[in-house]
Amino acid sequence: MYIYGEIRPLKKYTNCILFLNMYRNIALIGCVIAFASLHAQQKMTPELLWSIKRIHSAGISNDGKYLFYSSKSTDWKTEKSSSHRYRINLAEGSTTEWTTDAGKTVTQRYEDAWYAHYDNFLYKSTDEGATWTEIYKGLEDAENVWVSPNGKYVAYSKDVLIKSNLGKELHPDLPYSTAQIYTDLNYRHWDTWEDGKFSHIFLAEIATATAKDIMDSEAYDCPQKPDGGAEDLVWRPDSKGLVYVCKKKYGKEYATSTNTDLYYYDLATTQTENLTTGMNGYDNSPQFSKDGNRLAWLSMSHDGYESDKNDLMVMEWDKRRTKTNLTAKWDGTANSFIWAANNYKLYFIAPTEGTEQLFAVEMPDRSKFDAKIDQITNGKYDVNSIVGITGDNIVVSRCDMNHANELYKVKPAYGDMIQLTHENDRIFQSISQSKTELRKVPTSDNATMGVWVIYPPDFDPAKKYPTLLYCQGGPQSALSQFYSFRWNFQLMAAQGYIVVAPNRRGMPGWGVKWNEEISKDWGGQAMQDYLAAIDEISKEPYVDKARLGCVGASYGGYSVYMLAGMHNNRFKSFIAHDGLFDLKSWYGTTEEIWFANWDVGGAYWKQPVPVSYEKFNPSNFVNKWNTPIMIVQGGTDYRVPIEQGLEAFQAARLHNVKAKLLYLPNENHWVLHPQNAIAWQREFFAWLDETLK
Repeated sequence: MYIYGEIRPLKKYTNCILFLNMYRNIALIGCVIAFASLHAQQKMTPELLWSIKRIHSAGISNDGKYLFYSSKSTDWKTEKSSSHRYRINLAEGSTTEWTTDAGKTVTQRYEDAWYAHYDNFLYKSTDEGATWTEIYKGLEDAENVWVSPNGKYVAYSKDVLIKSNLGKELHPDLPYSTAQIYTDLNYRHWDTWEDGKFSHIFLAEIATATAKDIMDSEAYDCPQKPDGGAEDLVWRPDSKGLVYVCKKKYGKEYATSTNTDLYYYDLATTQTENLTTGMNGYDNSPQFSKDGNRLAWLSMSHDGYESDKNDLMVMEWDKRRTKTNLTAKWDGTANSFIWAANNYKLYFIAPTEGTEQLFAVEMPDRSKFDAKIDQITNGKYDVNSIVGITGDNIVVSRCDMNHANELYKVKPAYGDMIQLTHENDRIFQSISQSKTELRKVPTSDNATMGVWVIYPPDFDPAKKYPTLLYCQGGPQSALSQFYSFRWNFQLMAAQGYIVVAPNRRGMPGWGVKWNEEISKDWGGQAMQDYLAAIDEISKEPYVDKARLGCVGASYGGYSVYMLAGMHNNRFKSFIAHDGLFDLKSWYGTTEEIWFANWDVGGAYWKQPVPVSYEKFNPSNFVNKWNTPIMIVQGGTDYRVPIEQGLEAFQAARLHNVKAKLLYLPNENHWVLHPQNAIAWQREFFAWLDETLK
């Protein structure tokens, strides 16, 4: 029987026609399946990564029925962003687009009113953003607008010129002068030169429109620069005063200290009280309980130690100001938190064994000595922010190495999660996922280290793969199930690399002692942990030991420079981004001196000289460099200033080591511009293709 040929619609050929139709349909279905399979096998690219929408929660409605959030998308070709706002019915799960008047930014929600800030105006809504009424004018250049719970007052932050240091200000007859004059430290911070202006809190009675600078002429900032925001101020629930965060130090004292305090400003007396006198580390993120009877905040113990254990403190709001450390005996460090409705329990986020999870702690009874801490969630993901509480549920933001942030509802009694937003489902459903595995690896000092291993999406254990050792920055930041838009493990694995990401010494989530052991030992045990991780995973038959690379940024870049001088030919390629190359020149140019003092041991002219400058200084070991290295440096990075990258590149080339320099003149310690980020990723993988494949 011939299948192909002329087919006549005659009765005796009916079975043949049916057979051919069936064959055609099967072939068509096969094509559809093949297309769907091909679509499902799409891999992550830098361009696709930048098309992922970013979720920002906007809070929960007064009655707890609705969750508001915004979805931000970026067109990397134009570098323009657009946002859409949505409302989720938490009972039904339905989502509808929700908009306020054009341009208005909702700042606060109370039971009877919402407030929004736009341009110079403050607006009020009593119908959850459907309509707005202008209630105050006078917010020129205002940021971080806070309205009191009773709606009578508005506080906001605004830059105030306190100390003139510009040539055109000091010499009015020289209006075109670009001179900057300094007589003390902290002359620049993060990515900005000091201009003599400080962020102050202004307080105004809405009815009279009279504003007052409650910080007077102090040369201090609130919110804290560079990252502080609305969380640095909170109103008392009865609107009788407000608590704000401030480090009341200037110049060299500011640059060498982490001692922020909580200050209470009383509206009736106009007096300011330091609530944390004698507490010498970071004190921040104050929150009153709903009844106003307690104030909670995050607190570190040691001045100068920016990565100290974060404890959850509570103060009784009475004349005694009694303080309780709820996590004093807990072997972990707390992050963001929120009060439960009963005013006795707090929910908080903390790193634990390579993830970030949701925890709960209750105020202890007077008969008990310790607070009880319970872990609520547990899974291969990060809970990275708490949006709010609705009924018996907590709304959180969650991500993992294969998925960007989405919002979820958590039942605290069981830890169960229900996904609420689905902004990126279409993209992630079309991308093959990477398997992520937490391996336990023995270290050189007989400890056990957790190591994340991320496999290519089409991983075949019968094949051999080039493998990257990822070195985390910080050095004391958690290496968890985070989803980064630059150091994206999903993207690396999609290019055919196995990624090895060790929770080496210094990582939180493995006990306070493990977290602390990196201080003043940057190039010691942590480097041995890195080598132990790559050596252990390299025993697997699918790891191509002839194609090992090592990559990292910040302290991770420092780690790359150190390992380049001690890896004994393990690696065939290195990439260091904003890494510390020479500790002496770095100490002389970085801005937050407290960090260098605590982690490196102090100035290089101290006697005896801190051991870091000899044993753990990468520039001392350039004579052992023999491996191609790519160096990335941001031009406005004042934490790890430009000479670090330039010195490393120059040293490599003068030592006849193959090298590439990627200089980003308008980037700080991060890469924030979309096209720079894509260029960064293209150059990143081009270098690996050239040196590993």
